[in-house]
Amino acid sequence: MKIEKIRNSSELTLAVEGRIDAKTAPELESVLDEALDGVTGLTFDLKQVTYISSAGLRVFLKVQKQMNAHGKMKVINANEDLMEIFEVTGFNDILNIE
Repeated sequence: MKIEKIRNSSELTLAVEGRIDAKTAPELESVLDEALDGVTGLTFDLKQVTYISSAGLRVFLKVQKQMNAHGKMKVINANEDLMEIFEVTGFNDILNIE
């Protein structure tokens, strides 16, 4: 998994590439723990993500809860496979997916 961080003032975009699974989710969580200070707008660009597991969904849920208190979070460029995972798990009702 690769993560590109693009920071513009209080806005942060994370362009993620690869799989977000039990092996890589802790890395994503670590990046977020370090990068969220002062962020009021968080965008996940999932254009290059091929799969997300329950471990990855847990990270999204945790960060969504944090951002609810400090700003806004959205997910962009999710492919059909990811959208199906979000729909089956009900995360399409939890996350702001554009």
